[in-house]
Amino acid sequence: MTRIPFNSGWTRRAPRGAFAAGPTSDEIAVQLPDDALRDEERTPDAPGRGAGAYYPNGAYTYVKQFPAPEEWEGAIVRLEVEGAYRHAQVFLNNDLVGNRSDGYARFFVDLTPFLRIGEENELRIEVRAGQDSRWYSGAGLHRPVSLHVDAPLHIVPDGIEVDTVRLAGTRAVIEVRTRLRNAGIPTRTVRASSQVLDPDGRPVASASTPATLVGGEDATVRQRFYIDDVALWSPDHPHLHTLRIALEDSEPVEVRFGIRTVTVDPAVGLEINGEAVTIRGASVHHDNGPLGAAAIGRAEERRVALLKEAGFNAIRSAHNPISSAMLDACDRLGVLVMDEAFDMWTRGKSPFDYALDFPQWWREDLTAMVAKDRNHPSVIIYSIGNEIAETGSRHGARIARGLAEHVRALDPTRLVTNGVNALLASLDDIPALMEEFGGLNQIMSEGDYFGTVSASRVAGERIEESSAALDVLGLNYGETRYAQDAQLYPGRVIVGSESFPSQIGRLWPLITSLPHVIGDFTWAGWDYLGEVGLGSTNYSPRAEGQQLALEGEFPFLTANTGDLDITGYRRPISYYREIVYGLRAEPYIAVHRPDRYDEPFAQRSPWGWSDSVASWTWPGFEGRGIRVEVYAAAEEVALLLDGRELGRQRVGDEVPLLALFNVEYAAGSLEAVAYTDGREVGRTTLVTAGAPRLTASADRRELTADDADLAFIAIEFRDDSGRLVASHDQEVVVEVTGAGVLAGMCSANPSTTERFDADRWRTFDGRALAVIRPTGPGAIDVRVTSQGHDNVAIRLHAGEDSEPLTKERNR
Repeated sequence: MTRIPFNSGWTRRAPRGAFAAGPTSDEIAVQLPDDALRDEERTPDAPGRGAGAYYPNGAYTYVKQFPAPEEWEGAIVRLEVEGAYRHAQVFLNNDLVGNRSDGYARFFVDLTPFLRIGEENELRIEVRAGQDSRWYSGAGLHRPVSLHVDAPLHIVPDGIEVDTVRLAGTRAVIEVRTRLRNAGIPTRTVRASSQVLDPDGRPVASASTPATLVGGEDATVRQRFYIDDVALWSPDHPHLHTLRIALEDSEPVEVRFGIRTVTVDPAVGLEINGEAVTIRGASVHHDNGPLGAAAIGRAEERRVALLKEAGFNAIRSAHNPISSAMLDACDRLGVLVMDEAFDMWTRGKSPFDYALDFPQWWREDLTAMVAKDRNHPSVIIYSIGNEIAETGSRHGARIARGLAEHVRALDPTRLVTNGVNALLASLDDIPALMEEFGGLNQIMSEGDYFGTVSASRVAGERIEESSAALDVLGLNYGETRYAQDAQLYPGRVIVGSESFPSQIGRLWPLITSLPHVIGDFTWAGWDYLGEVGLGSTNYSPRAEGQQLALEGEFPFLTANTGDLDITGYRRPISYYREIVYGLRAEPYIAVHRPDRYDEPFAQRSPWGWSDSVASWTWPGFEGRGIRVEVYAAAEEVALLLDGRELGRQRVGDEVPLLALFNVEYAAGSLEAVAYTDGREVGRTTLVTAGAPRLTASADRRELTADDADLAFIAIEFRDDSGRLVASHDQEVVVEVTGAGVLAGMCSANPSTTERFDADRWRTFDGRALAVIRPTGPGAIDVRVTSQGHDNVAIRLHAGEDSEPLTKERNR
């Protein structure tokens, strides 16, 4: 089996009628993965408004010319598209050869009957997107494309399944099932030779099995391997084995896998390899900030790495199947995955969303997700939906059961969940809710009406049947059910599939005290495009009784939520969470923006955090009031400025593990000292920065000249001691020459008219980010300039790919 990367040599243009011919002036060359929508003009009157980050609808045509050499005569040639958003139609030589509705589904198209052997062939893929998502979706071939060329007798794509059958001490039993296909006419006998390599690449087991197939027949070859002194996969020790399998006279196929078991029990919680694990989860959307929706491998890997460094041990792919590149990173780095399929079933949430396609496509799309992901050890649980209103109805429960059973038939080794919002599932029964609570006003008067309704008798009855179809009940904002469900449903295991970040200090002790609750996924781990302003602090005055507006007005760009901003920089909430998790002993200081000191916020979004920055550099605000937050796992905090105590506050009076101070700003060294039982347990310091100077640093200078690698350049204003000058912002310009291009640029500003394809941005809180993509082997020179500052030059180097993607991996 030969797998050929098919990401270069494409052009992109607007669609045109069936009778048009020849090139058009709007054609541009693109490298996949690519998000065509990212560079369109954002406008206040965009049809999807803030949900889609004020981007327009889009329709695009991708074209690639390629030869079909004579040696392909008699071969089976398939196209693999990992993600085409959305309503993709695939044409070869102007004939329709396949289509797919879902923009996140990986699919294959058989090109063989339409190929012109010995000639040039034209591949065309058309996509359309608009008002079909509650967040920014992007548009185009946003995930990689590959070409598979197989002999008539071959291993079927996704035809290798690896399962851990048993663990007994240090010995493991592994079963491998390999599906073969004889697409030819003669009967053939072939030998499947397999070898298992340990994480260091040493052979630890092998098998060789003959199989006879008549023409047109499929057959499954089963092989068992018994491995001693096995290195298990877990979040702390993500050991990966390799299965190498080959048929006679064919290239070997490699599958990387992890040996591990996953179980849940309401009495003990989640166990991996028999050891208890509590999920510290981040919900993440699929976009990569300045790259838009393009799932470029290094960008996906970087996100996983930064989330793990911030204390997360799991991600939830909200609310669509995750990319293969991100799963590969989770496997390597030891991050658990909740692999989610759908954001809607039959009831739409946007005018033209997947609800229109669900009845026809759900089975095939679920099958594709499981086939793509089942060999990834990081995937421990499949989610069949998110906030599906039908889960509160009888017929919705029927759908839930059908989805869950289909997943189990495909992969019985993993858990099945559904992200249930009990409030939404109960909206069809408003009269019963009013009767239970004594009227609608009484429900809305409760401070936490999400929790109030979730814990209600009505909600419990509405979701009972659909919940029974699951191995683990996912509850979105439903923590009020946690304790009571242990009594009402003793066999129920729960995961907090979505929670308010502002509540983690209260939630985490509850979660860790209840064994049937296996963890929590915050909304969100990483800021994202669309649902704009969701987490922002609202300073605008509101009329009495007016609800908080959760959608920011144009030019808002991001949701402005998440522990990490779109550049990958950790926000104060991230450090607070780290202390809540018990992963950080040192306190942390965050300072509210002083220009808002005299403007009490109208309301803080529950999806947000305080409008604060870890900085004690605020020129022009000397002698004026400023609010300081200190996060500490302690009883009391003393705040000192240049050694002089400004005050002491008890920790947790208003928010768990947080002390709030109101002081006057003065430059100097601000120090927080934490005490428990009168004994110091930690301290931390913020020092006023000196004069800013322009700096730039690359996350890595040695790159691979392929379609998956990137370099991320952090552009910052720092003083001579390396302190970030968050109060200093100005325009920075990036110039790239040599064997690379500027793939995208941004800051963390949630509201801006700047463009990701521009070569200049104004920094935000002293920072900006540039992303460099290799175009071939060679040197890449990056020059960063800003008025009044010395230029900064960085040289990167892109080398030849040491391991071309010519073999099937993780299939």
